[in-house]
Amino acid sequence: AHGPWSVEDILGEEDEQDRVPLQKLKLLGESEELRGLLLNPHLRQLLLTIDQAQDRSSLMRRFMQEPLFVEFADCCLRIVEPPEKENVLPE
Repeated sequence: AHGPWSVEDILGEEDEQDRVPLQKLKLLGESEELRGLLLNPHLRQLLLTIDQAQDRSSLMRRFMQEPLFVEFADCCLRIVEPPEKENVLPE
């Protein structure tokens, strides 16, 4: 059986700038949009497959072609790194 994974399993030292602060990660648990996506059994199976895989990087490349997985990833990114508003006039 697989033990719990850690951030070090995914990111190497060269990926340090890709780490997300814990406060922002907690926002994922508060998102109704994300919770709604996670109700989809197909998405849940994709995530379980990734979690249990030996070669996660090649599997991630394959899953990034799946529209449902891309929707999930985009939702997570919008939560932890909200897009900057364009064309906003200063007050």
